[in-house]
Order: sequence, then C-alpha cells, then structure tokens
Amino acid sequence: MVLGKSALRQELESGRLKVAPFDDELLQPASIDMRLGDQFLVPHPSAGSFTRFGESIPYETLRADSYILPGNSFVLARTREVVELPDDLTAFVEGRSSIGRLGLFIQNAGWVDPGFRGSITLELYNGLPHPIELRAGWRVCQLVFVRMEGSSEGGYVGKYQGQIDTTGSRLHQDPDRAGQGL
Repeated sequence: MVLGKSALRQELESGRLKVAPFDDELLQPASIDMRLGDQFLVPHPSAGSFTRFGESIPYETLRADSYILPGNSFVLARTREVVELPDDLTAFVEGRSSIGRLGLFIQNAGWVDPGFRGSITLELYNGLPHPIELRAGWRVCQLVFVRMEGSSEGGYVGKYQGQIDTTGSRLHQDPDRAGQGL
C-alpha cells in the first residue's frame, strides 16, 4: 500500500522514517520530494576505451551549486536529503514531471530497499541537444513509499548502505560478476 501524506507524517514524527534535512514543503499527497545535492560525478573512461560491465571506471568529482549538463550527456548526482527507511517500508524513486518535461531524465535503480540508510545517488541524463543547468536545492525527484507485507528479514545490507556522497557504480564488487563481464 502506498503511504499518503498523513501516514508519511506519522512515520516521520515517530522517527521510524528519517529524512534530513527535512522541510515540510517536501511532503506531498503521496510522496516526499527530494532536492538535488551539490556533488556531481562525471564518468571518464580512458581515452579509446569502452565501459565493460564488472569493471570500475574513473569519475571526476565536482562539488558546486550548479552544473551545466551538456546535451545528450550523463552525470551522477545525489539527493541533498539523507534517508533512513525502517525494515517494513520500501520506496520508489520517481522523477518530477515538471523536470522531465524540460528534457532531464532522472533515475536511480528506481528502488530503495527497506533498511537503506544514506543519500540517493541519481543518474541524470539530458535528452536535449543543448545544455541544461542543474542547481543544487532543486526539487528533482520524489520518493513514493510502500508498506511491505511480511518482513524484509533484516533489511538492506548491500554495497551502497550508508552512502552519503554521490556514489559511482560498484558493480565490479559483485562477487558473482567481478572480472567476468556480464
């Protein structure tokens, strides 16, 4: 069941669901808006190479109040807010329609597991041929929370648990995939 505004407020007030920093204007009828943070990771594969699944790639880290995302380009960013979900709530990450209508596609894996703690790393893609200015503090996406039926049996313990900074792919750390390609 998707949590509405009153249930979200109750979860926040009880401390079971944590969003920091929290501002009441982020609370929507069936979601909580998330703002863009001030850290960006630009992927920089070696010249003449290509990206292979299962291999790490270097990123250039930028910390700024704004970033110009070139047309048809990709960057990683993070939410300003750090979240902590109890082990019976999960969340979907959805881009805001107003932002998508400008040509900016916002995604993460689309899912926040129960028990996750940290900021949400966002994959941002500019689908336009010209640049888009990204500004820290913009409400760019929303978390839609769902109460689970049954236990998550301990919650998320994966390789992104506790991330605060924008975090690049850690696919290369998967024990069943490392060095094998996919």
